[in-house]
Amino acid sequence: MKEKNNQLPPSLESSIPKEIFKAEVRSWAEKIGVAFNSITIRPMTKKWASCSSKGNLTFDTDLLEQPAAFRRKTIIHELLHLRYPTHNKMFKAMEKTYLEER
Repeated sequence: MKEKNNQLPPSLESSIPKEIFKAEVRSWAEKIGVAFNSITIRPMTKKWASCSSKGNLTFDTDLLEQPAAFRRKTIIHELLHLRYPTHNKMFKAMEKTYLEER
């Protein structure tokens, strides 16, 4: 869960543009082999991202200012929910596999 007082420190890299972030999401979706309906980037107060059962992905605008590794983890996590709705063993195994990939 994302809380204002638990945010990651500002990244050493500058904030990335929304279109670059969306390209990262599309690239990971292709690697994972999932299709999504839409990508929305908007302020969120309680979490970094969410995924609806209809394939709508929503990411917090603050994510654009986080380190690439953290963005990647968040993107992979949400995209895997398109295939595995719960955090079951397969979800966790696939998440670990993709996070180890560079």
